[in-house]
Amino acid sequence: MTYVVTDACIRCKYMDCVEVCPVDCFYEGENMLVINPNECIDCGVCEPECPAEAILPDTESGLEQWLELNNTFSAQWPNVTRNAGQTPADADAHKGEEGKYDKYFSPEPGSGD
Repeated sequence: MTYVVTDACIRCKYMDCVEVCPVDCFYEGENMLVINPNECIDCGVCEPECPAEAILPDTESGLEQWLELNNTFSAQWPNVTRNAGQTPADADAHKGEEGKYDKYFSPEPGSGD
């Protein structure tokens, strides 16, 4: 099992999860984070820290596409290990919004640490 970041993170990117991750398995895109499934130790401390409820265990049904996306982009985006005030100013406005992947997803990398 591993944890995955879903589209609920897009345009929110609160980064509270990054602060508690003991193995630094988060990677930063322009407008979302992903988890490297090969580095995640399944501890689950990140899940309750996410205000957008974007982190879920991959054992939940229907998350195959998110596991693939997390795996793909964690290999391309820079590692992020701390919240350096990078949460978007309009994050709360996008919290809970539906269909964010189709509207806003960007494959561009973030800045990382």
